[in-house]
Amino acid sequence: MTQVTGGSPPLSAEQTAEQAVRRTAEQTGRKTEGPVGVRAAERSVRRSRSAVLVFTFLRGGLAAGLGLGALTVLVMVLWISSPSPDDGPSGALHTAAGLWLLAHGAELIRTDTLDGIPAPVGLVPLLPAVLPLWLVHRAARDVLEAREGRAAPSASAAFGLVTGGYAVVMAAVAFYVRGGSPSVGVVSLLFPAAVVVAAAAAAGVWTAYGHPVGPLPPRVPMRIRATLARSRVRERAATVWRSAAAGVMTLLGGGALLVAVALVWHADAAQQSFVQLVGGWVDRGAVLLLALLLVPNAAVWAAAYGLGPGFALGTASTVTPLAFSGPPALPVFPLLAAVPEQGEGTWPNWAAASVPVAAGVVVARFTVRSAVPVHDTGDGGDGADAGGGRSGGDVGRRGPGEAWSAGGTALTATLGALGCGLLMAVLAAAAGGPLGTRALAEFGPVWWLTGAAAAAWTMVLAVPGALLLRAWRLRGRNGGRGRGRRRNAAGEAEETARTGRTARSADRTAGTEGAAGTEGAASRPVGQGPAEAPVPPTRPRKARTGQGSARVSTPRGAVTVGGAEGIEDDDAEPYDFLPTDPWHARTARRTEGDAGPSGKP
Repeated sequence: MTQVTGGSPPLSAEQTAEQAVRRTAEQTGRKTEGPVGVRAAERSVRRSRSAVLVFTFLRGGLAAGLGLGALTVLVMVLWISSPSPDDGPSGALHTAAGLWLLAHGAELIRTDTLDGIPAPVGLVPLLPAVLPLWLVHRAARDVLEAREGRAAPSASAAFGLVTGGYAVVMAAVAFYVRGGSPSVGVVSLLFPAAVVVAAAAAAGVWTAYGHPVGPLPPRVPMRIRATLARSRVRERAATVWRSAAAGVMTLLGGGALLVAVALVWHADAAQQSFVQLVGGWVDRGAVLLLALLLVPNAAVWAAAYGLGPGFALGTASTVTPLAFSGPPALPVFPLLAAVPEQGEGTWPNWAAASVPVAAGVVVARFTVRSAVPVHDTGDGGDGADAGGGRSGGDVGRRGPGEAWSAGGTALTATLGALGCGLLMAVLAAAAGGPLGTRALAEFGPVWWLTGAAAAAWTMVLAVPGALLLRAWRLRGRNGGRGRGRRRNAAGEAEETARTGRTARSADRTAGTEGAAGTEGAASRPVGQGPAEAPVPPTRPRKARTGQGSARVSTPRGAVTVGGAEGIEDDDAEPYDFLPTDPWHARTARRTEGDAGPSGKP
């Protein structure tokens, strides 16, 4: 496993301590050999390891304190700005602590109800939950960065200590809010609050080591480990993750757009509920801030509405594009004014189905981007360039002939759709929850219905869409290759014709300038070399490179050392340079040679 920041796995506490001991011994001139030096080095290693573990534990507690402090400051500012606060500072601090626990998924219990029955509050605002989870993720990631003078703990130690330090602060806050209103459910502290914190810490450790896929435990069968170790499997797993995340982001973006359109459509009702809820400007600002914090929840609800299952507004009411059935238990709140009117759905309600359609298209697009990478030829066509390499544009990692098969593309799109459904199920479970008892016990989308609908929509649209896009890209690529081959053939024919004309012109020039060459040789000054030999004819040859082949023109028989990539041309043929003497001078020398030693001088 490789660390992102350093390019190598972080050093353990023992290794860093040993290096520190050696540096100290070199600086002070002391030796570490012998029993005394070894014992001193061991004590230094133990002290360094203990310091690293304590520091890691404190980083987890510090992450919890930063998130709690930020939320407490916000609540105290609102309390100070309120013209008529209900409680004193202790009540504001109690509320801030309860909201911080609610951001982790813990369920709050309201005891100051009108009927005296404790009412649970489990609807988690998603936007405030981002800050504490990011802080614990960052703490687990940063403690694994080995710096000068500080070692890095092991992965398991970083995970356990950061999670433990965070959990200690969470337990202290839960103890603080006990007996008041709101209090916290003990079971919800273990699940989902502790599980969410542990997942964020594990993600931080995974990020620090460079998002590795393995190695898997030895008990996993060798065949599975060998399959997952292949680069192609990792590439397809990354494609599945990207396509699933892109599908979820499309659903959430479409849901937010639906909320905005619905608020504009019901602007009068939203304004009336806003004015009716509070009177002063400070209180209205607090309500507006709460509405902004709940916008991600509204986007998830609207995405579930577009997928089909919709969401519940109490135990007896369900809102879907087809109908709004049952009496809703609607509290007065501006975001809830965007809920459609009761009755059968009409075409504006049915238009919400365009959101999952867009998500399916996006999943297909992200799948095909990896399945059939685009190779720009520079002339508008798709295909490989002349040298077999890849020029600008959308460039893939594989060669032009390594597109995924139709079955592999369909399988990747299917897994991306399933991943999209799984992520939407998690978001739907987090975005909903109870707001009280009886009719208020159910609010928000049903998580398993939302996840199943998201997986079904994206799978039905992404799989055939990915196959169609794959076929279209392969068709365009093959057409580009055919045009490229035709252009190469025409260029080779033109080069061959030009080579033939050059050779015939050189022969005619050598024949007609023979006499002039003889006279010129007699009149040349002493020491001047012979006439320059004509350039031998060239012929196109194929230079082999690491990514493809290209036609280049070289002298016939010239040996290319290294070629384009240091490879010698196998088609090179040796040849004699054309003689520079006139033809009648060569004939006279040949006649004299035939006469032999008995010839006349």
